[in-house]
Amino acid sequence: MSLNEKTFKLVQVGCGNMAKRWVKYALSRPDIEIVALVDINQTAAEAMAKEFGIDCLCSVDLEQAIRETGADLVFDVTIPEVHKKIVMKAVEWGCDVLGEKPMAANLADAIEMEQFVKQQGRSYSVMQNRRFTKQIREARGMIDEGRIGEPGQTTADFFLGPHFGGFRDMMDNPLLLDMAIHTFDQARYLLQADPVSVYCHEFNPPYSWYKGNASAICIFELADGSVFSYNGSWCAEGEPTSWHGSWRVVGSKGTLIWDGENDPYCSTVQGEIGAGSRMQQFERIAPTSIWTGKEGHDACFDEMMAALKEGRKAETDCSDNLMSMAMVFAAIESAKRREVIPISIK
Repeated sequence: MSLNEKTFKLVQVGCGNMAKRWVKYALSRPDIEIVALVDINQTAAEAMAKEFGIDCLCSVDLEQAIRETGADLVFDVTIPEVHKKIVMKAVEWGCDVLGEKPMAANLADAIEMEQFVKQQGRSYSVMQNRRFTKQIREARGMIDEGRIGEPGQTTADFFLGPHFGGFRDMMDNPLLLDMAIHTFDQARYLLQADPVSVYCHEFNPPYSWYKGNASAICIFELADGSVFSYNGSWCAEGEPTSWHGSWRVVGSKGTLIWDGENDPYCSTVQGEIGAGSRMQQFERIAPTSIWTGKEGHDACFDEMMAALKEGRKAETDCSDNLMSMAMVFAAIESAKRREVIPISIK
């Protein structure tokens, strides 16, 4: 049987509200059979099985679930603090893993996980759904086409005030650890450049309802010599930005603008500076390569599953996601030490 004809036996770990999206996706595919649901609270697993009409093993023990069902795929939809335990156990028992971000609660664990997965010859891909929107794919296309020339300065503003309740409210670094990785990963995708250093000021405004720091300003130097700056808050009431942030990419020939919701566009230099003028003339250009694929979680799911079936690394393979993780933890370290921190995954 070829990989493309294979049916995967899936164990899903984590049966909370977020996990429902993962179960629905698995049920939509004829090549995935859900053979077990695992949660630290077995009644949660049983409730999910009942809600979705799934006839499968419900357990609190991942190892038992894999052993008894012969599973070869694990969905990890647990909290960051247990991702390492779940991924290492799943891979040890011969499973490939698709998991929620972030990879781990710290960079050392993420590096250890990536190395173990590689040693075992398995695959571990991470959900980075914000790479998969029509607008960001088209923005990337415009940069690739050279519309704004060589990017030199990129900014992303992120201001929202979500009242989650639960574990996020108690995290030490809720914005940077739980959310900013999306924006950092988007920057790497848009610019096709990795960071080499960061300076970050992280803080918690006096009106914040979070225990930990809910606001941050980061300046990243990238390997191509350009600079990416992030200005964000998760306790900003009023006039929210998109969850994708608000973007400006300034290049040698013009600027790309994306507000995170509407179609991106480029404002590019046209002709020479006119007599008596100090400013160039500009033309607004819309995307010409239109993205027609799926978006969001489903698009990322499809990419991760396609990579498994084709025997290749997914776009969001853990080996790539490590650098986005490194941006997060270097920013946290910079804020603690109040100094520029080099970024490396070695």
